[in-house]
Amino acid sequence: MKFIKIGAIASIFFLLGGCSVYMAAHQPTKKDVSLFRVGTPRDALIAEFGVPVTSGVKDGKKYEIYRFTQGYTEGAKTARALAEGTADVFTLGVSEVVTTPVESLADGNLMVYEVTYDSNDCVDQVTNLTPGAGNASPAQTAPASNNPQATSPPAQPTVQK
Repeated sequence: MKFIKIGAIASIFFLLGGCSVYMAAHQPTKKDVSLFRVGTPRDALIAEFGVPVTSGVKDGKKYEIYRFTQGYTEGAKTARALAEGTADVFTLGVSEVVTTPVESLADGNLMVYEVTYDSNDCVDQVTNLTPGAGNASPAQTAPASNNPQATSPPAQPTVQK
């Protein structure tokens, strides 16, 4: 009778175990944010990031806002799933108490970019609107003039022009 109870408990752990393994394997995929640069065709952005959440015209220029979750490479997702699966086997599923909440927290980072386009539908300007993107970090912009004193970092979201 004792053997049946232990077997039932172990079976429950194995059936419930693997939740973090599944979560790790199905995390969002890493996107190529290097496409957010001047000169990138609009079609390339849509192919990588999907349809923008907002489109419109501002100051006579077409603009779009892209919002997505930056995920992980396939190698990183596979390694995490294998490590968590191995931990499940060696701990009879007890490791799920730790690994499932970890996977819930490590589900990628929200990224938001505003893009304006030129007349050829190529990127003209990029503004990083990501929450907590560090608006104090210097933007990658062309100086407004050739005056070297005019290159102080902006107090606005990160802009690439």
